[in-house]
Amino acid sequence: MNLSKLKDILKDQPKFRHKQVYDAVYRQFISSWQEAGNIPKELRGILWENCPLKIEADIFKSKDKKTVKAVVCFDDNFVESVLMRYGNQNSVCVSTQAGCNMGCNFCATGKLGCKRNLLYTEIVQQVLLFERYLKDKNQKVTNVVFMGMGEPMLNYNEVVKAVHFLNDKDFFNIGARKMSISTVGIIDGIKKLSKEYMQVNLAISLNAASDKLRSSLMPVNKRFGIDKLLNVVADYIFYTGREVMVEYIMLRGINDSVSQAYKLADLLKEKLGKHLKVNLIEFNSTKGYKGSTPQQINKFRAILERKGVKVIQRYKFGQDIKAACGQLVGKKTIK
Repeated sequence: MNLSKLKDILKDQPKFRHKQVYDAVYRQFISSWQEAGNIPKELRGILWENCPLKIEADIFKSKDKKTVKAVVCFDDNFVESVLMRYGNQNSVCVSTQAGCNMGCNFCATGKLGCKRNLLYTEIVQQVLLFERYLKDKNQKVTNVVFMGMGEPMLNYNEVVKAVHFLNDKDFFNIGARKMSISTVGIIDGIKKLSKEYMQVNLAISLNAASDKLRSSLMPVNKRFGIDKLLNVVADYIFYTGREVMVEYIMLRGINDSVSQAYKLADLLKEKLGKHLKVNLIEFNSTKGYKGSTPQQINKFRAILERKGVKVIQRYKFGQDIKAACGQLVGKKTIK
């Protein structure tokens, strides 16, 4: 499916026809042009031949039916997207690159290397796939997180285009505050985002309270140390007035000690004040690393809260289908 062709196909059509076509694709979430009964048969035939709506993807569902993973093919590159369903919320985690070259030691995706950036249309297509999936259940996508394969700030322009497209009331109409961009700490990207005047959420993958530990986990820290990173995040808060999410993956015996909890709380309060919340993420074991025990996570959380830091906790989704945080590897299953 290549919806970038639509503009050329419709160039000689009246404007109202453009609206009909885009409304059918991005508001009604049709999967076949035959479903668009208000579009002339001749034009439907042209669209069918030159811009088919099929999305090449394999779908995997978790046993508890709360998580759905899609392996999507873009020009022989396989990327993974995840739908997480809880309560009345349907959150889609999208990939922004085919692979990732950040090399975080605990992340399976980071060991792949980056094959290429995704176009904004390819990012949007991942959301469209799940809108079609939810349509049969009379539900819609409520949240989008740019936290899948890849580092969003290294594909900045396409990610911002995707945010605007998803937010556009004439297309998906997903609120900007319902979208989050996660970064390992690419400073130039954070600076740019602070001047976009968008209400999108920023999440920083921190995972340690000292440069020595963070550098051993995340090579990017050797370039953008914690002090430099948090100073830029503080500027972002000043310019936008937005609260920032600090993501902290809980690794057993590595970053989950009582001393790390105290150090993290003091660091964040000093650098960012109260305009933040920490998201404690239960880790999904990969080679060489294990997740913290529930008891240790509770102890860590209690210390942060006693020190006046707001905390939320992300629970595991889709571990049985390798759709959880750090498990996305673009498995080639499509025939």
